[in-house]
Amino acid sequence: MKITSAEFETSAAGIDDCPAWSLPEFAFIGRSNVGKSSLLNLLAGRKGLAKVSSTPGATQLVNFFRMNGSWALVDLPGYGYSKTPQSIRAGFQEAVSGYLLNRENLRCVFVLIDSRHSPQEIDLRFCGWLAEQSLPFVLAFTKTDKLKAGKVKSNVGAFVSDLAEICHGEPRAFLTSTKSGSGRGEVLDFIGQAMR
Repeated sequence: MKITSAEFETSAAGIDDCPAWSLPEFAFIGRSNVGKSSLLNLLAGRKGLAKVSSTPGATQLVNFFRMNGSWALVDLPGYGYSKTPQSIRAGFQEAVSGYLLNRENLRCVFVLIDSRHSPQEIDLRFCGWLAEQSLPFVLAFTKTDKLKAGKVKSNVGAFVSDLAEICHGEPRAFLTSTKSGSGRGEVLDFIGQAMR
């Protein structure tokens, strides 16, 4: 799929603030500092579209980006950053769960996993929750340029193996790097196929 336009649409504090459109939506979520904004910018082909911050927990609202005028990328607040005040984290969780459980035009959730680490309990729990809610999701392993290919393969394999113990079936997995651009074409092709 070729991206011809990518525009910020709006930010929502909850389900009632989401755009009143019927565009297919593809949501991106992961632990804070997993490289989500950088991946969104890579997919859009625009460096400054999603705010990239060195401070984990920068995304505090549900952000919508209109792509090619016909579908949307949705940037969800990251989870698991302990320095965010509990009251604000509770708001994040309410906004995220409200969106995921009630948004009818949500087609798929991309769960971003940092490929540099062994399986993290918080990521596995979140994927398990998505499976319990029958929400379609795929995995996008980020920062694959930071490790040797063999170590990335080992970490990815370990995560998928651990996930198989709590979820039925193996979700699609993409290996991405915002530095090299790898994975961009595969993710966009998947989104294109999901809209057919």
